[in-house]
Amino acid sequence: MRQTAVFPGRYVQAEGALAQLSDEVAKLGNNALLIAGGTAERSFVPAYLRVWREKLQVAVERFGGQCSDAEIKRLQAVAAGKRCDVVIGLGGGTVIDTAKAVAHGAGARVAIVPTVASTDAPTSAVAVIYTAEGKFSRYLFLPRNPDLVLVDTAVIAAAPLRFLVAGMGDALSTWFEADSCRQAHAPNQCGGVGTLAAYALARLCYDTILEYGEAAVVACRMKVVTPALSHVVEANTLHSGLGFESGGLASAHSIHNGLTQLAGTHDYYHGEKVAIGVLAGLFLADRPKALVNEVYRFCEAVGLPTTLAQVGLKNVTDGDLLIVAERACAESETIHHEPCPVSPHEVLAALKTADEYGRSRRAGFPT
Repeated sequence: MRQTAVFPGRYVQAEGALAQLSDEVAKLGNNALLIAGGTAERSFVPAYLRVWREKLQVAVERFGGQCSDAEIKRLQAVAAGKRCDVVIGLGGGTVIDTAKAVAHGAGARVAIVPTVASTDAPTSAVAVIYTAEGKFSRYLFLPRNPDLVLVDTAVIAAAPLRFLVAGMGDALSTWFEADSCRQAHAPNQCGGVGTLAAYALARLCYDTILEYGEAAVVACRMKVVTPALSHVVEANTLHSGLGFESGGLASAHSIHNGLTQLAGTHDYYHGEKVAIGVLAGLFLADRPKALVNEVYRFCEAVGLPTTLAQVGLKNVTDGDLLIVAERACAESETIHHEPCPVSPHEVLAALKTADEYGRSRRAGFPT
């Protein structure tokens, strides 16, 4: 049995860490292309660019809005033209994945600087590629993990609360999917089966967000950094990233990929749709009632969706859900890592059950 695990080269998390970006990136190279999301370009680049340029040559390029093949190709040409030896991704999940793909194509080192804790993308060697319209296209598996992940908790605290909550939705899936892979001896995302360390980190991710999630929501609402917020940022970013990649993916992310096929979900964040995948996965895998209720209670407490209406599918039909289920069960999807047989019919049933369970709880009916 071949066990594998992968990690980023360096992880730095601190309040005020953004001011130290050039010190950290200078360990990797001296000519950087900084790909910045729109909000990051407006909010952080003007404040820090002079400081960064004291130790580093930095060219700034605004992200085009989608991690698509066309955008990756455009930015790779920019990096090649400027002969950059480091690519920095500053922004949210799609910016981060784009920076990883661009660095790979340009033969450069990569530094990831998330401005929100909304996904587990920062530490991984995976980029999620979408069409220009926002539909899931494929996973791009890269040969190495980011050289640097730098997280400024003050920046995370200042971001809209919805991002942090969405990150908890993504993190919520980590243990369930890794545990499914463990039971099924299914492969992880890096070419083997999970290690004990990977499964332990996946469980730590779940335990951390359950313990500190509600307090982190309060801190983020007040725009302050507390130990609880720092713990959840670490769980959303580091624990979840290491846990999903070295532990493995299963049904939750496949159902997310299926949900992206419906235009009504496109205004909702990755982690919000993954949370729906987690809830459906609870019924797909026949999890115990006590665990089902624990997860629903957590989602309700922190503000994650528990019904299809909460991800833009208020009037969804069985035909629509069959599109979701069939895409979730595509041959290449990780839903087949579940330790039970899975078909579109069973995914459709799980989605409808999870939605009804959530609506019943919201209506105050006993569950």
